[in-house]
Amino acid sequence: MHEIAFVLAMLAVVAALVLLANRLDLPYPILLVLGGLTLGFMPGVPEIELDPEIVFLVFLPPLLYWDAVTTSWRDFRTNLQPIASLAIGLVVATTCGVAVVAHYLLDLSWGVGFVLGSIVAATDAVATGSIARRLGVPPRIVAILHGESLVNDATALVVYGTAVGAVVSGSFSLTHATVEFVLVCAGGVAIGLVVGWLILWLRRRIDDNRVEGLMSLLTPFAAFLPAHELGVSGVLAAVAAGLYLGRHAPSAVSPTVRLRATVVWELGTFVVNGLVFILIGLSFPHILDGIESHSVASLLWDSLVIGTSVIALRLAWVFLGGFLAHLSLPERGVIGWAGLRGVIALATALALPTRTERGPFPDRDLVLFLTFAVILITLVGQGLSLPWLIRRLGLVGQDPTEREEARARLVGTRAALRYLDDLADRGEVTSELLDELRGRYERRASRVPGAVGPDVEEYARTARAVRRDLLATEHRALVKLRDRGAIGDETLRRIQQELDLEQVRLDPDLHGRSS
Repeated sequence: MHEIAFVLAMLAVVAALVLLANRLDLPYPILLVLGGLTLGFMPGVPEIELDPEIVFLVFLPPLLYWDAVTTSWRDFRTNLQPIASLAIGLVVATTCGVAVVAHYLLDLSWGVGFVLGSIVAATDAVATGSIARRLGVPPRIVAILHGESLVNDATALVVYGTAVGAVVSGSFSLTHATVEFVLVCAGGVAIGLVVGWLILWLRRRIDDNRVEGLMSLLTPFAAFLPAHELGVSGVLAAVAAGLYLGRHAPSAVSPTVRLRATVVWELGTFVVNGLVFILIGLSFPHILDGIESHSVASLLWDSLVIGTSVIALRLAWVFLGGFLAHLSLPERGVIGWAGLRGVIALATALALPTRTERGPFPDRDLVLFLTFAVILITLVGQGLSLPWLIRRLGLVGQDPTEREEARARLVGTRAALRYLDDLADRGEVTSELLDELRGRYERRASRVPGAVGPDVEEYARTARAVRRDLLATEHRALVKLRDRGAIGDETLRRIQQELDLEQVRLDPDLHGRSS
C-alpha cells in the first residue's frame, strides 16, 4: 500500500511540475529532474533506486515503439544518412573519445573508460523533441534528432554490452565485437519486422475494438521480449515493429481503434516519461552513498571533464565530420547542441554488474556519479539554453507541413467530389441528397442538414452510408499521397484523426475497417 501511495503522489508531483513548466515556458523533463533531485534530499522521502530491469523491460519498449509509430517513414528514409551518422558513427566516436579522456585525465582503466563512454553516448529524445516542436523548428531537424534517438539506444547498448563483457572477462576481440554488433542489430530488426507483419495480419482479422486496442498495447513487448531472449537487440525490434505498423496500419485499422489508441498511447507515454524523469532526480541521493571516499573538488573536476568532452565530441562530429554538410550552419548548430542525455544512460549505468571474475567492478560508483553528472549538465545546461539558441539562429518559423496539410485536404475533398459525381452518373441516390453532400464538401461543413419529407429515416440511412463511402474515399486518397511521398506521416495522421472523428460521429458503434 505504501508503494502505491508513493507512486500516486509522484504522479501528482509530475502533473504539478508539468503545469509549472508550461507556465515558465520550460521543457518539462528539465523541471521534473530538478524536482526529483530536490525531493530526494527532503526528509521523509524514501530512498529510491531506479531498477534497470524495470526501465529496460517495462518503460523502454513502449516509449521507443510509440516514438517509432509516430515517426514519418518518408522523413526517416530521406534523412537516413545523417541519422545513421549520429546514431552509429557518433555513438562509437563518443565511446572512444570519452574512454581516452577518462583514461588520461581521470586515471580510469581503458575498460572502465569504454564502459563510461558507451553509457553516455546515447541521447534522449523527449526533452529535445519537446523543445524543437514547441518552437516550430524545421521538420528536417526534428526528423534527424528523432531518428537518431530511435537507433542510437540500440547502438549504445550493444557497445555497452561488449565493453562490460571485456571488463568482466578481461579479454576483448575487435573482430568478434564487430560481428556481434552486426548480428545483434540485424537480428533485432528482422524480429521486429516479423512481429509487425504478424500483428498487422491479426488486426485485419479482429472485429473487436477492445481486443485490437489491447494488441496495440502488447505489440512493443511482443517485439522486444523475444529479441531480448534470443540475445539480439530488443530495442531495434521494438523500433522496427513500430516503423512497420506506423507505415501500414493507417490503411488497415478502424477509425475507432485509431482514435482510442492515440489517446491511450499519448497519455501512457506521458505518464511513463514523467515518472522516469522524476525518478532520475530521486535516485541521486542513492548514487551519492557510494562515492563518500571521493572529495567534492575531484568529483566536480571529473564531472566537468566528462560533460565537456561529451558536448565537444558531438559538436566536432557535427561540424567537422562532414556527415551533415548538406545542412546549413544554423541547423548543424541546433543538432550539435541538442545532445541531451536521459533515462537510458542512467539505467545502463545502474545495470552495471557489481563484480567481475577478478573482484568488484572497478570504479562502479564513480561511473554512476559521472553518468548522473552528464545527464544534469546536458539536460539542464543545454536544455535550458537550446530554446535561446534556436531563436538566436533564426530557426523559429512557420511549419512547412502546413502547406502539405492544405494540399492534402484539397486532394481529399476533390476525391470525395469525384465520387459524388460517379454516384450521380449511376443514379444511385437522389439529386437532393447529392446536392446536399456536394455542398457539404464544397463548404467543408461538419453536419448533415436536417431532411424533410416522408422518408426521413431512409434518407438519413442513405446519407450516412454515402458519407461513410466519402470518408473512406478521402482516406484512400490521403494514404496514396503519403505512399507517393507527397505528404508526411504527421500530415496524414492529423487529417486522418479528423476523418476518424467524423466517421465515429456517424456511427458510434462502428466496428468495421476503413479501406
